[in-house]
Amino acid sequence: MNETLRPDICVIGAGAGGLSVAAGAARLGVSVVLFEKGEMGGDCLNAGCVPSKTLIASAHTAQAMRDAERFGVHAIEPRVAWPIVRKRIAETIASIAPVDSQARYEAMGVRVIRASARFVDARTVEGGGIAVRARRFVLATGSAPFVPPIPGLEFVRYLTNETIFDIETAPRRMIVVGGGPQGLELAQAFRRLGSEAIVIEADRALAREDPELAAVTLDRLRREGVDLREGRAIARVEPRPEGVRVVLGGQEVEETIDGTHLLIATGRKPNVDNLGLEAAGVTFDRTGVKTGRNLRTRNRRIYAIGDATGRTQLTSAANYHAGLVLRQILFRLPARVRDEIAPRVTYTDPEIAWAGHSEEEARNRYRNIRILRWSLSENDRARAEGAPEGHIKVVTASDGRVLGCGIVGRAAGELIAPWSLALSKGLMAQDMASAIFAYPTLSEVSRRAALAVYADKLDKPWLKSALRFLRRFG
Repeated sequence: MNETLRPDICVIGAGAGGLSVAAGAARLGVSVVLFEKGEMGGDCLNAGCVPSKTLIASAHTAQAMRDAERFGVHAIEPRVAWPIVRKRIAETIASIAPVDSQARYEAMGVRVIRASARFVDARTVEGGGIAVRARRFVLATGSAPFVPPIPGLEFVRYLTNETIFDIETAPRRMIVVGGGPQGLELAQAFRRLGSEAIVIEADRALAREDPELAAVTLDRLRREGVDLREGRAIARVEPRPEGVRVVLGGQEVEETIDGTHLLIATGRKPNVDNLGLEAAGVTFDRTGVKTGRNLRTRNRRIYAIGDATGRTQLTSAANYHAGLVLRQILFRLPARVRDEIAPRVTYTDPEIAWAGHSEEEARNRYRNIRILRWSLSENDRARAEGAPEGHIKVVTASDGRVLGCGIVGRAAGELIAPWSLALSKGLMAQDMASAIFAYPTLSEVSRRAALAVYADKLDKPWLKSALRFLRRFG
């Protein structure tokens, strides 16, 4: 090795979680070395959250043009200029990139090494001709697209979230393998931009989501022309002169679907290979790095956060993990991860957001639970904006303590925020019911749902008797 560094913290991976650790430590004057073999900002900036949401914004605009008639505006079929859409995606990434750039982090005092890192023993990492012997290490290596072993896939050109935004022409007929959030977000976006979209899902589309909430979104996608094929297995794929052919099995007669583009959106796999974790004494498998509730690995010097752990593959969760790790490394304070409080959002239209335990999980963990609901169709702002689809569903303990909350509808990802706070602070539905929300806003649905916690109390005979007694006094 040409050089040996001895920082307080060595972070491997410059995605959302790794950058949060590096920035938080550096601002407190702690020495940090940061390894990144790819692009600064990781998947979220370069191939995930940022480009996909930029694409969705263009698709939303196109759909608004089609739906304008009901608002008294002349509706037109939009003419989509894919090169401009693609350029806007690139410009959006470029506008955010300086925040995650090497230059910015070096200005904070972080030593950034643009190379692969590998453990050579329990406390040493090597990469780029440099050895790093840190007091603590943080694995923030993220994840990569999972590509299933579909027969014939090696003979066709397929796309993942890492390559879909690089295509030079918009798909004429796109086949999406995978009916999870990523697959459906992109299927709806491209459908709104003028492509045909066929989604093939071996199980149930949006299987992780509450069936009540998922049904609202899936109905909307179908009405917009997204062809959803649930419970269908792929027997093989074959190359075609103008694209690809997907052959569906599982029935007496095989069904074939031809498309110009094939998108694989079947989830993600943690990046745990070629890190020398065996030499470091870190336990891992294909599902991720194994940690305790404090995110520490079997090697007490090494922590793992974000997608690398395989726990909850969300940018919000990675940032949350980063804060818990810094709490322990810098201040020697105990910390325990509660992944269920990190909100997750499916950015379809309507959106689906959830934080906390699902109804099923809550029924399995607690003796008695209550379900509180309120429909967006009863919200004045939703009516005014012509967006009455959806509802809020709150899961509480029998005493009103918030256990989980799900929302399907416009801006669900924004509306879930106070419920994530309620979960992290152990608040009651009664606390949300006593909050004041601006009128008219979509956020009022949270208070209206929470007020339902009092519904059964209003029918108590003793309460009615007390009111009759008090009325005697004027």
